[in-house]
Amino acid sequence: MATTRLTSRRRQDLGSKWVRIAMAVLATVGVIDTGSITLKRWGLLGSLSCPGGAEGCDKVLNSAWGTIARGDGFSIPLSFVGLLAYLAVLVMAILPLLPGLAENKTDLSRRTWWGLFTVATGMAVFSLVLVGLMVFKIQAFCFFCVLSALISLTLLVLAVAGGGWEDPAPLLFRGVLLALAVLLGGLIWASVVDPDRPGAPVTGPGAPPAVTTASNASTLALAEHLTASGAVMYSAFWCPHCHEQKELFGKEATEQLKVVECAPDGQNSQTKLCQQKGIEGFPTWEINGKLDSGVKSLKSLARLSGYEGPSDF
Repeated sequence: MATTRLTSRRRQDLGSKWVRIAMAVLATVGVIDTGSITLKRWGLLGSLSCPGGAEGCDKVLNSAWGTIARGDGFSIPLSFVGLLAYLAVLVMAILPLLPGLAENKTDLSRRTWWGLFTVATGMAVFSLVLVGLMVFKIQAFCFFCVLSALISLTLLVLAVAGGGWEDPAPLLFRGVLLALAVLLGGLIWASVVDPDRPGAPVTGPGAPPAVTTASNASTLALAEHLTASGAVMYSAFWCPHCHEQKELFGKEATEQLKVVECAPDGQNSQTKLCQQKGIEGFPTWEINGKLDSGVKSLKSLARLSGYEGPSDF
């Protein structure tokens, strides 16, 4: 009987060892993934080759959700948080495997399994929130983001499967509570950061000046028509003529326009899209597939786009 238990225990330890190695390998891939994005955002690494198109990656990574903090001359991208999480998983996965820790190996193994489960659960749930934002709000595809989400989910599966849990009840209870907390926190964060929420301020480095004029029913109707017809205004946050164009619409109507930021250091920049479109001056309007640069009167925009609504502007 004792021999059977000893053999079972050795098999469990062997399985846990290989699960830890697998988690360490995945965490290393995650470190490379998030580390590359972070270095690129900090200007320490050149352009990254993004399978599926660089435009989608740039749109996602430069979105409002791609940065957790901004300051005067610096920013902390969300990928940096992912980098720290993957480093934590890597350390906890390999720590009990290091030589010289035989005396406290059992206790260390138990504690690190709980740590791996906790971090992996938080990463997996938050990754699902980010994928939801990518699909439904940003509406672009980022290979690196999807890769990170898949790694996080796989780490959670391995943590559950390889932890040798004697009683799954505490694991399930803590996991559900943690998942709900991360999900709720993630959704609150996503809504607070959302630039499309009513009254959301646009501030910080790379943000255009605030529009101060008020809109009326006609300018609102024109802006909604332009967006519905696929019209796009290509702009740069530092461009005074772009600000002049927005002032013609007013604050409320400007929020309804589709404005693409072309400046590389602007917020939510889509520089590569602007380059592909051949944008050379700001503002440039794209209406019915044709580019037209310069500040346009609202009557001109109405005529070019076929607007037939109220024209009190």
